Amino acid sequence: MLAKFLFWEGRIIDKIIKNEEIRAPEVRVVDQNGKQLGIMPTDEALELAYSKKLDLILVAPNANPPVAKMMDYGKYKYELAKREKKAKKNQKTIEVKQMKFRIKIDEHDYQTKVRHIKRFLEDGNKVRVVIMFRGRELAFADKGKEILERVITDLQDIAIVEKPPKLEGRDMWMMLKPKN
Repeated sequence: MLAKFLFWEGRIIDKIIKNEEIRAPEVRVVDQNGKQLGIMPTDEALELAYSKKLDLILVAPNANPPVAKMMDYGKYKYELAKREKKAKKNQKTIEVKQMKFRIKIDEHDYQTKVRHIKRFLEDGNKVRVVIMFRGRELAFADKGKEILERVITDLQDIAIVEKPPKLEGRDMWMMLKPKN
């Protein structure tokens, strides 16, 4: 759960240690505006935070002495969840699409499949192109490689070969990714 992690100045601290959970005898205190109040005993820092109706949160537990910041914990959790939701909304997931060919493919079928691959690449997805061999077709692996090379030349203006053609079992495959 992300609410149990504290992001402070770009660093991630494992678990949020707050208020009475702070075990250090003294802490360096920072107020809610970022102003340093100095080093003081933990009990005194807690009283100061409670008097301002704030929580005392340990932000740098490994420092000597540990750094604690006064902030509203509930408001902080809300802002963190809001920030996470916004980041997730702006995030683009890249899918790996797959297009299967056979070595006896007809020209029209080939063109249709290449158009689909082109559409996948334009959408920003990676494409795994597979040549399937059945029965004795495996003896014609060079024909499969020719088809993959033809796909590469047909799509060279919009695609980059991420993984070159490779024979695995009864399939020969390669991975294409879109050019930026």
